[in-house]
Amino acid sequence: MLLVAAFVFVYYTSWAIILPFFDATSPVHDYFPAREWAIRLPAFILVLGLSGIGFFVGSTVIKENRKKAQKARSRNA
Repeated sequence: MLLVAAFVFVYYTSWAIILPFFDATSPVHDYFPAREWAIRLPAFILVLGLSGIGFFVGSTVIKENRKKAQKARSRNA
């Protein structure tokens, strides 16, 4: 996993930071997607991750509230 993370870091850094310094006709550009995806892809992953975390926290809160309500009902009965 460390090697994959290192590869992704080097690839993304090259794509987003170093690639603009090469001429547009350079064959180096063939190894990378369009530059606008250097922003779109991380933004999409961020939104997806934050949505997943929000869903998890929300479902956990709802389950805990249901448990508390059931406990309170059983105490009152």
